[in-house]
Parts: sequence; structure tokens; C-alpha cells
Amino acid sequence: MSISSLKTGTVSPSSLLAGNAFFQPVTSVTLLQIAGGGGGGGGSTDGKAGGGGGAGGYLSSTPSVSAGTTYTVTVGAGGNAGSTGVNGSNGSLSRVGFAAADSVGGGAGGGKDSGGPGAAGGSGGGAAVNGQTLRAGGTATSGQGFAGGSANSDGGSYTGGAGGGGASAVGVQIFAGAAANGGNGGAGSASSITGTSVGRAGGGGGGSSTNLTVGTGTNGGGNGGNLAQTQGSAGTANTGGGGGGGGSGSTSIGRAGFNGGSGIIIISYPNTFADATVTGSPTFTNTGGNKIYQFTGSGTITF
Repeated sequence: MSISSLKTGTVSPSSLLAGNAFFQPVTSVTLLQIAGGGGGGGGSTDGKAGGGGGAGGYLSSTPSVSAGTTYTVTVGAGGNAGSTGVNGSNGSLSRVGFAAADSVGGGAGGGKDSGGPGAAGGSGGGAAVNGQTLRAGGTATSGQGFAGGSANSDGGSYTGGAGGGGASAVGVQIFAGAAANGGNGGAGSASSITGTSVGRAGGGGGGSSTNLTVGTGTNGGGNGGNLAQTQGSAGTANTGGGGGGGGSGSTSIGRAGFNGGSGIIIISYPNTFADATVTGSPTFTNTGGNKIYQFTGSGTITF
């Protein structure tokens, strides 16, 4: 390239930058999308504790993206807790415009007075006992999580709730003749997309009757409650964790469940490519050789 061609303007700035990846838009990214977790079921007034909420659907992929296209990013909210004896509500989906599929909201935990079964979702909600009939845990969406635990009773006065399903394991079942402890939530999955391994999308633990041992959640899943409700907790925000089931313990007292945790969308690609343009104020970091955008609320991204 001659000095005269630069002086006369026959070479454009864009041609000078051609081939330099730092100034080029990326064509594929690493994506983690997690939906909102399901709310835990409420414990009934006749000693039957609520099931834990299922985790929000967990999807990891490496999709292609197009330069100059603005993509909508939707982050799912956690599901609401069930009131006394009533199922919780499912979490909301998380969606990215360039992803092949949506991550499905976590299934709600069951409440005895609503029939007992956990709801289907990304991961399924845990069941609550309803009489001596087996109540199934909620089913999971293929490739996004695992089923909630089922529950059965031998007709005893007090029975715990089953655990909600997680991204990598089913919720713990409650069997006939078992003590009134709650079942643990299914484990979530760990990802190092941000440069540090973080576990997310765990199922919520089932509630216990009286003040026996509650079901526990991990990787963002909440613990179940008991009669005193001192141990119960919601799913952790931005993990898609399921909410804990509500406790129970007498013929007159039933406790509400706990809310599911909101989801998250994380987008990562090598920092040799150009910055993206975003709305919605995601957290941005440039670490480990990657540009990382973490959406905890909805927005847009343009590469």
C-alpha cells in the first residue's frame, strides 16, 4: 500500500481494519440461559407439608449470531409461593432471540388441597401427599432438568413434602411409612461461563410436618419450611432455584410455601471481538480472555 494512496483517500479506514478481529463482530457465542424457579407448595392444615418447587430450565449452548441484528433478551421471574394447602405457581421462561429454544419455567410444588401432584416445568415440582394415593412429582422438559419427587402416605397424620427437581438430579421422594421429614431438592448444575464455577438451578426442599427435618435445597434451591417456618427460604435470585415447600403440623395450622428464584442469561465470547451494544443494563466483565454479559433483567443485545 503506497503513501500516496493514503493521502488521496483511495484507501478507506475500514479496509485498513479488515482482518483485525478486535474490530469485527463475533459470529458465535457461549450462552447459558436459566428460567425462573417454581414456587413451593403450601402446607395444609391437616399435617401434610408442601412440595418444593422445581428449578428453572437450564440450557447451555453455542449458537450463531448475526452482526447488526438486535436480539431481545427475556429473563424469567420466579414463581409465587402457594398459600396454605395450595400449589405454588410455575416460574417464567427465559428467552434469547438467537437461541434455538426457550428455557422453561420451573414446575410448582404441590399442595395437598390442590390435589398434591407437582407441576411440570423445566424441572418438575415436588408433590404433596393427598390421602393414601401416590401423587406424582412434576415432569421435566427434556434436556433442561429432572422430575420432582413423588409422595405417598400410609394414612398417618403427618407427612412431609417431596423435593423439587433440579438441573442435574430428581427431587427426593416421600414414601409410605416414612417420617414426616421433607425431601431434599434435586441438585443443580455448575457452569464456569463467568470464569468461576457457580452452581445454579437447584430444586427446592419439601416442607416438614411439626418441627422435624425439612428438605434442603442446594445451588440456589430454597429450604422447606416447618411448623415454625424458621428454616424455610425462597429460591435464590438469578439462579432459577425452586422455592421451599411450606410446613404443617396440626389440624389447624398450615404454612405457605416460598417463592422461586428468578433466572439469568449469560453471554460470553472472546475479547478479541468487538463489544456488543446492550440495553437493560446487564453486568459486563472482561476477564479470562472473554467478554461476559450477565442479564438479570430483560433487555437487548446487538453484536
